Amino acid sequence: MDTLSRPRSEHRAARIAALAKLPVFFDLRGRRVVVTGASAGTAWKAELLAAAGAEIVAFAPEPDEEMRLLAASDLPAGSVRLFERAWRPADFAEAALVVADAADESEAARAQAAARRAGVPINVVDRPAFCDFQFGSIVNRSPVVIGICTDGAAPVLGQAIRRRIETMLPAFLGTWTAAAKAMRAELSERIGDVGARRRFWERFAELALLRAPEDGPERELRALAAASDGRRRGRLTIVGAGPGDPEFLTIKALRALQTADVILYDDGVPGGVLELARREAKRMLVGDACGAGRSEAPDALALRLARQGRHVVRLVEGDAAG
Repeated sequence: MDTLSRPRSEHRAARIAALAKLPVFFDLRGRRVVVTGASAGTAWKAELLAAAGAEIVAFAPEPDEEMRLLAASDLPAGSVRLFERAWRPADFAEAALVVADAADESEAARAQAAARRAGVPINVVDRPAFCDFQFGSIVNRSPVVIGICTDGAAPVLGQAIRRRIETMLPAFLGTWTAAAKAMRAELSERIGDVGARRRFWERFAELALLRAPEDGPERELRALAAASDGRRRGRLTIVGAGPGDPEFLTIKALRALQTADVILYDDGVPGGVLELARREAKRMLVGDACGAGRSEAPDALALRLARQGRHVVRLVEGDAAG
């Protein structure tokens, strides 16, 4: 068969570099997942899979206490049924996933072969050569879920990245997102105009990262929807750059920088602090401490821009309270 091809120079440039692993978010609600073996590692994976709504069927001739307790627990999602016997190839039939804790490579190979015959992806604990998929580090702000994978290169690095992200995402993010998910159809009906709908979701994204709901998320989202057809309300946030090391910025300061439309900054603010700001934000140098180069007083400029419906961050040297 003849095939058509173009000269290499005419091919479209790739939009993404090579991926070590594809991050896929699997809907396991009500799905059967088989877990084999008895260890703290398999018990944790069974608990993790159940948290995603899976119906866990666990096989272990001599289950440890943690697995017994898990099977007897009233879980927030999913379920765990424990069978005190060795797994059999027939147990893998119609499963969505298999997680196996193999005693040796021989058992790992048998489990992998049985899973392949059943057409089921398998993870063999601590034996990547026998795995079709891996478990990464997780940041849970459900329904917002973030997965981190280092492809086995440095699991400790994955955990460090998770901790960094944990500090950046507020605990109340899940509350806002769950409410928006539940109300999505209602909100679409309330906001008919495409442009207004986009403004609503932009404001929602800022709000969900900025503060916790004050009067119930549903009521606040309805109020936000009602206001989306009108003019956007501006605000002014004063942020101190502190001693100059970006690592010393507070979480609130970082959120303000990452939701700003305009940043008015002193010339003594380090570039490393400015680099943390939202990429699309307009940056304006307002002169030095003596006022050199200013055509308008910084405070007056900040208020004028905020009245135009923008989120203005006044980024000052040192402590904002100073």
